[in-house]
Amino acid sequence: MNIGIVCYPTFGGSGVLATELGKALAEKGHNIHFITYQQPVRLGAFHANIFYHEVSVPTYPLFDYPPYETALASTMVDVIINNDVELLHVHYAIPHASAAYMAKQILAKEGIHIPVITTLHGTDITLVGKDKTYSPVVTFSMNESAALTAVSNNLRDETYNNFKIDKDIDVIYNFVDAKRFNKKPVTPFRQIIAPNNERILLHASNFRKVKRVNDVVHVFEKVNKVIASKLLLVGDGPDRSYIEGLCRKTDAHADIRFLGRQEQMEDILAISDLFILPSEYESFGLVALEAMAAEVPVISTNAGGLPEININGITGMLSDVGDVDQMSKNIIDIFSDEKAFQIMKKNALKQALKFDIDKIVPQYENLYKRVLEENKHLTIKK
Repeated sequence: MNIGIVCYPTFGGSGVLATELGKALAEKGHNIHFITYQQPVRLGAFHANIFYHEVSVPTYPLFDYPPYETALASTMVDVIINNDVELLHVHYAIPHASAAYMAKQILAKEGIHIPVITTLHGTDITLVGKDKTYSPVVTFSMNESAALTAVSNNLRDETYNNFKIDKDIDVIYNFVDAKRFNKKPVTPFRQIIAPNNERILLHASNFRKVKRVNDVVHVFEKVNKVIASKLLLVGDGPDRSYIEGLCRKTDAHADIRFLGRQEQMEDILAISDLFILPSEYESFGLVALEAMAAEVPVISTNAGGLPEININGITGMLSDVGDVDQMSKNIIDIFSDEKAFQIMKKNALKQALKFDIDKIVPQYENLYKRVLEENKHLTIKK
């Protein structure tokens, strides 16, 4: 199949999932055309079946805001016409689904029918999409898609509750390449971080308010008073400066390291003991799944789709949003029982294997085949 994938190219979960999906599909022989404004961060090595098409947005004094959606739709049309693309898979509803609808209408005038599959990832539905400024367009674009998917049951239910959707939403979970995260720790690396064999706690995110990184700091401060430990903070974003200032005010500041954005999370997870994810909401929690694939139990909230992957008391522990005391107690309890901790590590990997790439990607392939079959009666100009 010739498949067009539209996504954000950044470190967010939707861009990571879309890129990894495209790479996996290319490995299976499909031709993948990425359409976005810059090369996706996870799109590294050359692959003969992968093509990247950059969306260029000219700037004119007339526009206060460059019309990215229009440029994106035009690029989609160009890529589809010149590369015999059979279907578009757009990740994150805003603005990709609406731009895809525009491209679809332009192509229809040329006798070309392109089915569009829209995958919902989270804040495009739970935050931005609910804004009355965008809601009518988001709703219309979703309903005009040939198929809709969501990355968790929770997100599917949130979509039905907040939008008037007149079609089925297929749940296809996010996935992880378990083989990639099956790495032995680099001993010298761990010794540099924890020279006295301290426990290493890890958090990774885009440092936005919804991630509640301040809770990570407060949890660590409590744990550090009881158990010798280090905290690694991976990522960057609007709250990073605030979090750095907060860390400097704590007694544990010397045991906290900011690592910035990192692409090789498998190396960092390999030396980590626990992953902390206290988010206010996660539609799925891909970074938590990656931690579990590395045998790192997860301390998380019970928000959104997190309980669908992190099983309380089995693969980690769940707490209410903002319950810093409970999270810190859970961490201390886990580290106080080494045998139970080792069992939890094994359970985390076992759970992650249920979401392995080899089990999830075929679900997308089957969806593509179904959509193409349902649309084969429509005229396609050759």
